Amino acid sequence: MRFRNTVMIRRSPREVFEFLADFENVPRWNDAIVETHKTSKGPVQVGTMYRQVRSLPTKSEETFEVVVFEPGLRLAIRGGLGLFEGELTYELEPAEGGTRVINEADLQARGAVKLLAPIAAGRIRDAVATNLRKLKRLLETE
Repeated sequence: MRFRNTVMIRRSPREVFEFLADFENVPRWNDAIVETHKTSKGPVQVGTMYRQVRSLPTKSEETFEVVVFEPGLRLAIRGGLGLFEGELTYELEPAEGGTRVINEADLQARGAVKLLAPIAAGRIRDAVATNLRKLKRLLETE
């Protein structure tokens, strides 16, 4: 399952990147995530590992790894994401008055969920879009 969402944020690409790259901020703007903690030492970079607790669609624990880290430009993670395995990418483009954030998801369902993935794709894309709007509000009011 692949999908893309875009949001405009009235902050600089550097500011947006710094907020996104601090993955412990995820619970502040993603309604499905209760907590996120870095499990590897040192600054965030390619190879940095995280563990997070998800409340939706069911309570679960997952891990992910930073696989792309290009300050101010691009950030991607790969790992367990709810009922899926896959990669989330955030590309940042300077735009008049701020930053265009392009979020792409490439997710593969695990187990029996494979049968429901085509039906769930639209709902998941919409939930991600809702979270990105929450990210926008958060960054524009801080």
